[in-house]
Amino acid sequence: MSSKPIETHGPTILQVIPDLETGGAEQTTLDVAKAIVDGGGTALVVSQGGRMVAELEKAGARHINLPVKSKNPLTIWHNAGRLARIIRDNNVQLVHARSRAPAWSALWAARRTNIPFVTTYHGFYNQKTRLKAFYNSVMARGDKVIANSHYTANLIAERHPNSKSRIVTVHRGSDLTALDPASVSSERLQALRASWDLPNDRPLIINLARLTSWKGQMVIIEAMGQLKQEGMTVPIAVLAGDAQGREGYLASLKTRIDELNVNDQVRLVGHCSDVPAALALGALSVVASTAPEAFGRAAVEAQAAGVPVIVSKLGAVPETVLAPPVVPDNERTGWHIRAGDAEALAKAMRHILDLANEERDALVDRARAHIQKNFSVKAMTRKTLDVYETLLPGQKFV
Repeated sequence: MSSKPIETHGPTILQVIPDLETGGAEQTTLDVAKAIVDGGGTALVVSQGGRMVAELEKAGARHINLPVKSKNPLTIWHNAGRLARIIRDNNVQLVHARSRAPAWSALWAARRTNIPFVTTYHGFYNQKTRLKAFYNSVMARGDKVIANSHYTANLIAERHPNSKSRIVTVHRGSDLTALDPASVSSERLQALRASWDLPNDRPLIINLARLTSWKGQMVIIEAMGQLKQEGMTVPIAVLAGDAQGREGYLASLKTRIDELNVNDQVRLVGHCSDVPAALALGALSVVASTAPEAFGRAAVEAQAAGVPVIVSKLGAVPETVLAPPVVPDNERTGWHIRAGDAEALAKAMRHILDLANEERDALVDRARAHIQKNFSVKAMTRKTLDVYETLLPGQKFV
């Protein structure tokens, strides 16, 4: 799309992201753009385009195509000049970068035009060398540095001590309306159950994660083997995720299922395109990661959908689920277990599946209230707009 100047109104915010194909950072970009527009401001997004552009523009934001996904130093430098022109031509008052390569261009453009620069750390960045550490450092150079979890915030502060006073934690938000079981039709449930060839009379343990070793599918299989040894063979663990070419790992999962003789208790069903329906089918959800995650979207979605959840006590995921000793048991919204501990996972699974209806209902109600307050799209976008307002004296979003 042309970068021809447009008529602006209210605070004008420019977000910069490599592309708008798919992903959490991309969805957050859309959510914030919509909040800017709804708040009476003007939302611009620069990226290399993608399938989400139409949705962005439908929300009232404007998209500008630039090659900001490129890591070529010369392209990054030229992009800085292009962004500076966009900033001047459209009276942009703040620029918000969401990835490293475009963040360098955005930083230089913001400094040239003397406007605030904000970054968001959406995940972890490998920095085994000094050069990589310098490249990553742009994400800690914002006038405000948004971390998507307290775990991420601590990591930023550890790597970039000078940024500590500028770090703000804004947890990622989920679309809670879509996840509400009341929003999922019986037709969707039946279609998904049929596509997975699942019986109607057995409780389902849902794991929604791409098939890669650190997501912990093997731990779930081991836990199902443990339950079978204890005589609990009715539940079915549904491992819903794409192998994305990791055929060796997929083969190892199938081999272990055969070895433990749990073919009737574990299903590998591939990618799931209807997450709300999958969760609505579930008796419980498991996030079994064996390596730290920067956030805990799957755990948030499970609680929003009214499904009890078990998570590995690792990385940022436990921030999304309240459990003892952080809170008393009557404030619990889920269970934390030691990462990789199949025996502890099996014990937690059995406990949840044996919960009395009243206890389960109370747990589900607490979890939904917790998610609504802290992890909704509305909460995330309001906190982000608050960050913008601190850098734009006199400017307010409705």
